[in-house]
Amino acid sequence: MKKIALPFFLVFIALYFFIACSSSTSSDKKIFRYNESVGIQSLDPAYASGQAATWVCNMLYNGLIDLDDSLHIVPVIAKHWNISHDGKTYTFYLRNDVFFQNTVNYDWQTPRKVTASDFVYSFNRIVSPEVASPGAWIFQKVAKTDWNTYSFTALNDTVFQIVLSEPFPPFLGMLAMKYASVVPQEVVTKYGKDFRKYPVGSGPFQFQLWEEGIKLVLRKNENYFETDENNTPLPYLDAVSISFIIDKQVAFMEFMKGNLDFISGIEACYKDALLTKEGTLQEEYADRITLQTGPYLNTEYLGFLLKAKENNPLLIKEIRQAINYGFDREKMIKYLRNNIGYAGTSGFVPMGMASFNPEKVKGYDYNPQKALELLQKAGFPNGKDLPEIPLSVSASYLDLCQYIQHELSKIGIRISLEVQQGAQQRQMMRSYQLPFFRGSWICDYPDAENYLSLFYSKNLQPYGSNYTHYVNPAFDKLFEKSQTIIDEVIRNEYYTKLDSLLMEDAPVVVLFYDKKVRFIQKNISGLDNSPTNLLNLKRVKLSPSQSSEQFHLHQ
Repeated sequence: MKKIALPFFLVFIALYFFIACSSSTSSDKKIFRYNESVGIQSLDPAYASGQAATWVCNMLYNGLIDLDDSLHIVPVIAKHWNISHDGKTYTFYLRNDVFFQNTVNYDWQTPRKVTASDFVYSFNRIVSPEVASPGAWIFQKVAKTDWNTYSFTALNDTVFQIVLSEPFPPFLGMLAMKYASVVPQEVVTKYGKDFRKYPVGSGPFQFQLWEEGIKLVLRKNENYFETDENNTPLPYLDAVSISFIIDKQVAFMEFMKGNLDFISGIEACYKDALLTKEGTLQEEYADRITLQTGPYLNTEYLGFLLKAKENNPLLIKEIRQAINYGFDREKMIKYLRNNIGYAGTSGFVPMGMASFNPEKVKGYDYNPQKALELLQKAGFPNGKDLPEIPLSVSASYLDLCQYIQHELSKIGIRISLEVQQGAQQRQMMRSYQLPFFRGSWICDYPDAENYLSLFYSKNLQPYGSNYTHYVNPAFDKLFEKSQTIIDEVIRNEYYTKLDSLLMEDAPVVVLFYDKKVRFIQKNISGLDNSPTNLLNLKRVKLSPSQSSEQFHLHQ
């Protein structure tokens, strides 16, 4: 049995019971409850890396802009903006009714308005070596002044300007990332590194309590500036309660008991219980659970290391192409993922991106005869004399790789599986130690450049995320040209050409384009359905006819 520290127990009791005032009566609060099995390391947006932290930071903070469910850029603190004709100067005109939150740890004596100077501070903080934010790269195209400072300027309280060193069309969309949230200098100065656990932002929910590894509670920001179409203040919820149950089977049981309002993704412990093989909700749960699905901007793949190495058969393009043709992606998705996902038979850029075009970008379908022909051409007929190829994989993807291993063995390609911890695998990928590995790439911003940049030679480690060590001067030239094109339609045409070139060279095996899947209690409505899978609770409602977690927030 886990032992809970007494101080936390006493604090948490205060959240469960209303401390009555002379004229007050208790009232139920609308609390949205979900679980984070991987935990959260920081509530500071400077370190908003990974889904768990990003979800929470999306509730606590705002930035200049955001993305809607169709990946269109929409205003948030910036009412509107201008981009200069040369594509280098971005001028943002800010709202003047946005205020930082009053929290249990920081009480402003007078309301503290968000100004352009706060964005200058926040963005300079992200690029500061002392902070070492993993999001510093989003500002790498920002110009520097004669004093070697970044060109972030407050022209006045409501006008903020950024100057780039060269045109970079994806830049505006990158500002929707949670790294680019605004924070108050006074609070960061007060808490220093402890700002990670005493956050203050301008978002729809504000910090209330965090007992790390046990419970995180956010409450409604009563002074939040956004309203709905009827001018009703957002958010509708009173609070958000996040638990940290590590065992996913236990978390699933809590959802089935009604103690959690939703679960995201599919896990082996419950996928067959809730889903049919066709990917639909089991009929017995139709009156209790809502299934929400849609494209998720995540490409799952196997990567080949193309760095010169003696006796590496993966340097032979025909071998890589044979592996691509050697297994049935459709069957894999249906039987191992209950049809959650889309077979990766087009390019590396996933379904849901504007440049995704299966008519123009042809990937690999199941064609064992073609695979055998390619093996013959490579000098290994029926796989004869082809060395065994080690494939590095984490435990959660072992079943998929075992299937691929079995299918490839039928055409003479022998694969050995090496199961590794995720963190160890990522480190070995970065240091080019894995000849064949499973990877994934989740969209950071809504431009295919985010995916194609993984194959640009100037992004070799340690400078970028080119984990395959793919180097192709023709690809580089076309990629660089695409980044000078401001017109999105024309730029997407370049992206399809780049993706086609990748598929011909086959530095990767595209497994599938992910599919977002959420299981939601029937009394929940208004949950967003963005292909970025960001959790946005501003418009979520709980049906008054059904009970939610009924604890009272300490006033």
